[in-house]
Amino acid sequence: MNNTINAKYGFIKPAIDAHTMGINSAAELLRDCGYDVIVADDLVAKAMNDYKHELRRKVVVDWIITHKIERLGISYRLDQDDAVNMIGYLLEEMKNAKLMKFQGGQIETIFFGGLPKTCEAIDKEFNGLVKTFIGGESVRETLTKMGVSEDRIPSDIYEGSKYDDLLMEFGKKIIDSQDYLKYKPIDRSNYPEFGTMKDSVTKRIDSGIKDSFEPLMRAHVGPYSSSATRIESVNEFLLWAKTLAKSNYLDILSIGSSQLTQSNFGEDWEGKTNGGGVPVNSPEEYRMIWEASRPLLVRTYAGTKNIPSLAQMHEQTLNICWHALSLWWFNKLDERGPYDVYTNLKQHIDTIKYIAKTDKPFEANVPHHFAFRGADDVTYIVSAYLAAKLAKKLGIKTFILQNMLNTPRFTWGIQDLAKSRAMIKLVRSLEDSNFRVLLQPRAGLDYFKPNLYEARIQLAAVTALMDDIDPYNEMSPPIIHVVSYSEASHLATPEIINESIQITQYSLQKYREMRKQGKIEDMAKNLDVNERSIELYQSAIKVVSAIEDSINDPYSPEGFYKIFAAGFLPVPYLWGEVEEFKHAKNWRTKPVRGSVKVVDENNNVMKTEQIIEIAKSNLKDAEYNLKSRMLKSQREMGGLL
Repeated sequence: MNNTINAKYGFIKPAIDAHTMGINSAAELLRDCGYDVIVADDLVAKAMNDYKHELRRKVVVDWIITHKIERLGISYRLDQDDAVNMIGYLLEEMKNAKLMKFQGGQIETIFFGGLPKTCEAIDKEFNGLVKTFIGGESVRETLTKMGVSEDRIPSDIYEGSKYDDLLMEFGKKIIDSQDYLKYKPIDRSNYPEFGTMKDSVTKRIDSGIKDSFEPLMRAHVGPYSSSATRIESVNEFLLWAKTLAKSNYLDILSIGSSQLTQSNFGEDWEGKTNGGGVPVNSPEEYRMIWEASRPLLVRTYAGTKNIPSLAQMHEQTLNICWHALSLWWFNKLDERGPYDVYTNLKQHIDTIKYIAKTDKPFEANVPHHFAFRGADDVTYIVSAYLAAKLAKKLGIKTFILQNMLNTPRFTWGIQDLAKSRAMIKLVRSLEDSNFRVLLQPRAGLDYFKPNLYEARIQLAAVTALMDDIDPYNEMSPPIIHVVSYSEASHLATPEIINESIQITQYSLQKYREMRKQGKIEDMAKNLDVNERSIELYQSAIKVVSAIEDSINDPYSPEGFYKIFAAGFLPVPYLWGEVEEFKHAKNWRTKPVRGSVKVVDENNNVMKTEQIIEIAKSNLKDAEYNLKSRMLKSQREMGGLL
């Protein structure tokens, strides 16, 4: 058997679980540390699906023996009971084959990566025999847990993770001091339109410009109980809105409306599943929310059908402070709406034209949806720019640039800074006297740990990361989407939302004080970040130029369809409409030094020029698919007999 220094790692993921980024990230980190890592092929992955069958378990065990695996990692992010049973069955099979180290066998350690509750159940069931990863672990924490000594970690990985560790140290000091609890709400009422139907985001931001500008706080609010009636749930939300309005910490109330609100507004919901969230189902209820929330600014999700008319209703009932649309997403592509992609794009573009007439800001809820589906960092940036340029061409004057950090969650902080700066530079190149860009960063959707103490620390740390994006500009960010620290554990109540805002605003103040005192590294001068940012920016420019040179009228429903269908925006983890958009899906990506890059079949990083040429070669297919889709849409609408 190899000694500990040369231990061989093996990773398995059941075929039914599409989540692969966690395994890919761990494998790349270990390879960078000089270890031999084997990731199970499709045959073994499919055998893990059928773990209850002895012959299928034998396939897995034979793979472990053949490849001389000593440290075995298993990833499964679906059903909790299924995961516990899977580990149990496999452990018994390995014990029967005398593979465990305490039996004189080759397996010295077993790891499991999955959902927090699943990891908790596995810890309890197997008494620590299996080391669990719930997500949110730092690079150093991950490697240490997998048995890697610090002297095996390459200097660039060490330096890359060092920044994240320093942010967490800062966060720990903030939370341990508890001084953030003394933070008092800001009085924003220094302009006449405050809290009225004439109020707006830009007025509230501009009224707050001073030497120590404090960004507007937006939070997602959505109480729901399956045991309560629809009316009871709406009434509870009204109470929450009043509580948040009275406490004055929150600036922007973002209604966490239910799936049925988005997809079946105003219809009879009898027999339909709400799917969680606030079950608003009438314009009157939205008006009640606006009244209850005075003087907060209010916004809500767009619809997934009848999108322009719902936007008008949100305008009339909520004086919605900005509209958000996802363009390529929230349709059949991700099984979140009834429209095909082309119809969705047409409806979204019609809606943006309406938004422009209202003079309200527009948020493109786009880049992170690409990241969720395995897109590389250049695609993240390009998708934001395309959406911003489309908005400008359609008459939007204020563009909300949402930037979801920690996505994927293994992203290094220095890479988040590089990606953010490249994206902001590209999008802000569109700014002029008629087009303003407002940055709105937020923590990642699955960034937080379920342990509430650790989650509070993470919230303070990610706030510092936000401030390092544009460190010399105290007006940046003008808006922060505060993700409550309880995100991974339970629903955020008004008390938790207010505390999360206190942590965010106080952390921002303290971090800026430390920067002025020279107590933190000046990340504006960090060479690694600057080099990465330049590389990303230049690659994004090349992709945008190729799109604009090779596609007629790219900023249109037809243009956006062809951009996606040809594969200019890689999404390897696409799960809907895969035949129509096979060129968008037919890519491989992998984590590389805290970033995500497109790789070839041999796992070599592809040059931007290669990606562009492949996408351009797919344009004829994209045009054919578009014509077919347009004909089908016409038939469905009665345009053809």
